[in-house]
Order: sequence, then C-alpha cells, then structure tokens
Amino acid sequence: MPKQVLFEKQHAAVWVHSLFTDFDTSLFISGKHFRLYEKLGAKLMKVNQTEGAFFGVWAPNALQVSVVGDFNAWDKNAHVLYKRLDESGIWEGFVPKLTKGEVYKYAIIGFDGSEIEKGDPFARKWEHPPQTASIIWDTDYDWKDKAWLKKRPKVNAVNQPVSVYELHLGSWQRDPSNPERVLTYKEIANSLVPYVLEMGFTHVEFMPIMEYPYFPSWGYQITGYFAASSRHGTPQELMYLIEQLHKSNIAVILDWVPSHFPGDAHGLYKFDGTHLFEHADMRKGFHPDWKSYIFNYDRNEVRSFLVSNALYWLDLFHADGLRVDAVASMLYFDFSRRTEDAGTNAYGGRENLGAIQFLKDLNTAIQENFDGVLTIAEESSTYPGVTHPVKDGGLGFSMKWMMGWMNDTLKYFKHDPIDRKHYHHQLTFSITYAFTEHFMMPFSHDEVVHGKSSMIYKMPGDEWQKFANLRVLYTYLFTQPGSKLLFMGNEIAQNGEWNFTRSLDWDLLKYPSHKGLQTTVKALNHLYKTEPALYANNYSYESFEWINADDEQHSIYIYIRRGLKAKDTLIVVLNLTPVYRENYRVGLPFKAKWKEIFNTDATLFYGSGKVNDNAYVTEQEACHYREYSINMNIPPLGAVVLKTS
Repeated sequence: MPKQVLFEKQHAAVWVHSLFTDFDTSLFISGKHFRLYEKLGAKLMKVNQTEGAFFGVWAPNALQVSVVGDFNAWDKNAHVLYKRLDESGIWEGFVPKLTKGEVYKYAIIGFDGSEIEKGDPFARKWEHPPQTASIIWDTDYDWKDKAWLKKRPKVNAVNQPVSVYELHLGSWQRDPSNPERVLTYKEIANSLVPYVLEMGFTHVEFMPIMEYPYFPSWGYQITGYFAASSRHGTPQELMYLIEQLHKSNIAVILDWVPSHFPGDAHGLYKFDGTHLFEHADMRKGFHPDWKSYIFNYDRNEVRSFLVSNALYWLDLFHADGLRVDAVASMLYFDFSRRTEDAGTNAYGGRENLGAIQFLKDLNTAIQENFDGVLTIAEESSTYPGVTHPVKDGGLGFSMKWMMGWMNDTLKYFKHDPIDRKHYHHQLTFSITYAFTEHFMMPFSHDEVVHGKSSMIYKMPGDEWQKFANLRVLYTYLFTQPGSKLLFMGNEIAQNGEWNFTRSLDWDLLKYPSHKGLQTTVKALNHLYKTEPALYANNYSYESFEWINADDEQHSIYIYIRRGLKAKDTLIVVLNLTPVYRENYRVGLPFKAKWKEIFNTDATLFYGSGKVNDNAYVTEQEACHYREYSINMNIPPLGAVVLKTS
C-alpha cells in the first residue's frame, strides 16, 4: 500500500500517498532498480477505503503531468499528479473510481512548454493499433507450470539439445475463413503447441510480442514495452499460450528489443519535452537504418527501465529466455555509420560503454533472479567474450548467434555443385572459431525477406536437386556444434519469401517434396535430441574432429561428433554434388561395426532411395591418417550419419 511522503504542488510541499520509497529512489538513480514494474504504471488498489487506480511515471523535466481519459473528458487539469521532492523525477497520484479496462494517457507539459499526450511506458495493456492509449489492466494469472519451472534449468543447460522454432504470431497461421484476421493467443495455442511437439523442437521463439504501432515493423519498433500486443488478445491470453507450451515441455524465448524505439508521438521519444530515454546527441541517439531512436544507456534510470522490462517478462510471463535484438548496434557508436558521423565515448573510443554496462547488468540480474533462463545475443561483430561470464570480463550471455557461419554456409550452398570445389573451405572455416563462444546457428526470418529468396530457392538445380540440397543443408545445421534455430516455413520449404501479411502456405504439404522436407526436419530434431554426441559436448573442442575436410574435387566432407562416451560417437558424411559416390573409403576413429542411422536420400524424405541397410565392418586399412576404414556408398546430394551398432 502507498505511504505518505512529501511532494511538490505549485511550488509548495504537500503530503501525498506514494508507492516509491527513498530506497526505491536510491536504487533507481543509481541504475540498480530492476523491479520498477512493481512501482510505476497504473495500479488498481484501495486508498483510504476508496477503490481506484494509482499512477506513477518518470518525467523529471516535465512542468506538469496529469492523467487524462474518458473518465475526466480528457481534461489535463482534472487529475494532476504530484512530483516527489527528491532526485527521482517520479510523478504519482491516485484517481478514485477507476476500474480495469479504463483508457488513459499522461498529459504532459514538457520542459520546453510543449503540451503532449503520452502512453504509459509501464502500461500492461494498450489499445489495438492504430489507437494509441494505454489501458488499466492487471497481470493476475493462476499459473500451473510449477513442474516445468523446476526442470527448466536442466532443459536450458549447456549440455542439452536446444532446437528453436522461430515464428511471427501474426503470420504463422491466419483465420482460414477470414485471412485478414490474425489469430488470438488462445487460437494460436490450439494449433501451435501440437505442431511444435510433433516436429520435435525444444523451444519456440516469438518475434516481438510487445505492443507496437506499425504492423510492417514485425514488432521491432516498440512503444509499449510492458504490454503484450493487443492484436492477439490480453496479457492473460499470452500467459495461457506460454503455459500450454510449458505443459508440453516446450520452452519459450521472447525476442526483445532494447536497442531502439520509434519516434511516435505517444511513445518514449522526448517523453517529458527533453531527450529523456534517448541520447540528445543524435550521433548516438538516432539509428540511420531503422529511423528510430537509441536508448541512452549512460543514464542510470534508463538502464533500470530496460533491466526491469527484461525481468518483467521473465517474472510475470514465465518466459524461459530472451533473444536480444541488434546487440552489435548497441556496442558500437559507429555501427552502420561513417566514422565521422559517429559519436565516441569519454575516452575517444567507438565502444558504447553505457550499453556494455547495461548488458552486463542485464545478464547479472537475470542470473541472480531466475534459474535456467537463457539470454541469446543477436550479435554480428567480433566483440570478445559475449558469452563469457561477467566476472571474467564478458557480457554474460548464454548464447550468441553465429552470423559468420550462417553467411558462409548460405553463400556456399547457392553455388552450383559443379563450382563448389572452388569454395570448399567456406564450410570448414567456421570450426576455427566455433568454440570461442557458445554459439546458436540461425536460419532466421532475416534470411527469407527483402529479396534474399526463400530457403528452397536459394538452392541450385532442378526441383529434386533443390530439395536434396536443402535436406543436406539442414543435416549440416543439426550435426554441427552449437544450438539450432529455424524460422517458420523453412521446415516446409515455403516457396516464396516470408510475407507478414498472410499465413504460411500450409497447402504445400500435399506435395511429396514439401512433405518429405518437413519429415526430414522432424527426423533431424529426433536425431539431435536422442544422440548425445550432437549436444552433450556442444561447446567443447573435444566434440568435433574432421576426418576429411580437404576433398575439394568431390565436394565431400567427413567429420566426427563425440559425446561423453565412445559408444556415442557419430560419423557424418556429406556429398555436395549430385554424383553417387560408390566405394568411397572413409577413415574411422576406432574398430567397430558402423550402421547408418540417418540418410537424407531415403524415399521417406523424397530422396532417391540410395540407402545402406547393412552394417559396415571396419577394415584394417589406413585412410585419412587413421588405422581403420570402411568402403561406403554416399548418396547424391546426400548426408549420412553412422553410429556403432
């Protein structure tokens, strides 16, 4: 309950109820208040036996802040808030008789004398765009996922399989009777949960579901950081979706955007008439690519806001991880800028020291407050130690997207097989740095938009060869060290680029080629989860060894994946030409019987059926600098996985 403290009103001190304490102020202004959502925003409560809503907002440079809505005919003088007589910059006040569902904004007279209406940065619900007001709401929910939370640390451990299905809630599936209508969180739960379970993914990653005004931004231009997007329903309905995934042992990662925000009039930009959340220096405060504003990480209160936001989704929505967007753009002032157009830090360097401190604070706070939660950096630079512990000088992330691997791999696979011998080591180079960080290997939404083509049409050749190439590509993904991410539609060979305005083309599954690819991905998820060699040593040099990385002429790659026990060892053989390689000798690490446990050329996968049913008995014939070897047949544009029988 609020307590009475001194506030300023018309330059006089008055006693008013407050949720903010002196200790809260101390934490906030030092950048260490990580639960601001418990103090700020609109809270339904009773004060002096009167029901209503208590409001708290940070606007240190405003001359006046009031709450306006239908309840007071949007009169900025009807319910003026009080400013605390301390350094917090917090305005608070109680408005009686307000109830859940009431629409409101803050009417602010800015430092510059401007009169503006702003949505509540801490609002838990917003109107459906294009309407822009905040809505008084709660986040009450009777969670029933205690068993999941207890086992989550094991599910998200570094020695467990992590296979992520990335999706956009507005276009994964639409209402069949009305394709213009996006599904609600509950409707999505009814079809998504069984689908992800059947396909064998361990995690889903939702592209940003925080409230955003412009649908074509895909959620990456956020105005309501604490609100689940009203396009799909209420906060409680999102909680239901997450809970249903947890009941099926599927972890939930939320795409989170602490790197920039739009300049919409009702949003964070110039919130109190000054550059409050963003840098005043536009060399640091404006992103030229996204035409949006960059948070001022040097400001302690901004870091408190952002870390509080991260903890909010983990705490109240039981998210199991955050994928942090555009980390490289946060780390460097000259990201996507000419050096002469970029700001510098206090020492003249290009590193954004405030952002670095924020990321360390973020990961430290998450690790101290939650068990088994992942933080994943979308980070494309060579910044060192992104996934190293903060205590060792790192940023403290659990994983980092392996952007170099993704780019090299897709470049290679686009080449016609007859030319691949000239680019052979585009596929071998990534192993030289594969264990410097905890990497996630992503084929994300970014690779199937803006003229980059769908995954299937990146592949060369006729229809059969395109699908064969894609099956090998996905096998390469699932058998390399690191966790995995696949964007929706990639698993069914969506023909066109991703279109956020419509559903995926699920009708493609009536064609054997597309159904075969989907079956391949399902089988790869099963292989990944059941073979310890593919995950138990994921981030150790000991987990991977080349048998043959130099057969450029035949475009063949052979490597070992090792688990914790010798019996878990796998041999992976890739043939990246359409030539059937018969009697190809392969050196092996030890003497044993080896059996084919996976072959992309199986007819089940829409392959040509060149599989090997019999076990191979090793011969004492030296090959690839090894004492033992076998003679095997390698399918055209195929991948084979062998294991001891």
